[in-house]
Amino acid sequence: MKPKKSVLIVDDEVGVRESLRQILKPFFEVHTAANGEEALQCVRRESIDLVTLDLKMPGISGIQVLKEIKKIKEDVEVIIITAYGNPENAGEALHYGAGDFITKPFDVSQITTKVNQSLERQHHGVKIKNLIQHIKDLLPEGEKGKEERLLALSKNLCEILEKGESSYPVEIEEVVNSASPPLRLLIDQPANEKMTS
Repeated sequence: MKPKKSVLIVDDEVGVRESLRQILKPFFEVHTAANGEEALQCVRRESIDLVTLDLKMPGISGIQVLKEIKKIKEDVEVIIITAYGNPENAGEALHYGAGDFITKPFDVSQITTKVNQSLERQHHGVKIKNLIQHIKDLLPEGEKGKEERLLALSKNLCEILEKGESSYPVEIEEVVNSASPPLRLLIDQPANEKMTS
């Protein structure tokens, strides 16, 4: 059986924390924190996959907590859940790495949908990151069979990117620029051309 994904709920309001805990606990391992300091301790201590984060809390602000979470573990998905849902706050949160922004009050289906979408995005992001690393490892020339393996990995990467589940990572530019002509042709194929494994 696959282990449950781990979610951290960060909010200074007990009612909000408890509501989110009740919504998420049937599907996830749930941790809670009443402030930013507790949240950062939990992220350092536990294997957290996703954080729901309030913006306005006593002590460390939600934006500062978001920045610190991304320094500790870049792949953690963060959903901002706040009563202060103005475009400026949303833009700042997304700029610093939040994957989504929900305005209070929220409903059950909205929370479960956004959490599932975020975890799916995380899954694709990790897959892309791993594939990019495999491709980079194969880039130095000289060994027979490397190009074939490189092409297979690139096909896999392109298929993930075609799904549109994750953004096109900056790191891929380095891979494309270093690629041999057959690999460049594969990566530069029009998106509407279906690739096969």
